[in-house]
Amino acid sequence: MTPDSSGPSGSLGKRWNGIILGSLSTGPVGYAELRRVVGTITDSVLSDRLTELAAGGLIERTVTDTRPPGVTYDLTAAGSALLPILHELARWADEYLPRACVAPD
Repeated sequence: MTPDSSGPSGSLGKRWNGIILGSLSTGPVGYAELRRVVGTITDSVLSDRLTELAAGGLIERTVTDTRPPGVTYDLTAAGSALLPILHELARWADEYLPRACVAPD
């Protein structure tokens, strides 16, 4: 059985998704704040990634009833359950990838 690339596992390996999920670990965040925290991502890529993560059930999008309308993003239970795995993967990358990326003499 192969993973469905349109589901949550298909979007996990995409650039920025780990950073986006980690940025939501402290609670709901508005789009502008998320854009600032994530950094050099373009608006269209951020919007695409948020849509994919929401469709995969890892985040939820809430429109606030304010003027002008606001949008916040938050982790779902599935997204929260994924955080320890992402932290462990980041720890592994910090330990092993620098050595793997060094060109041999």
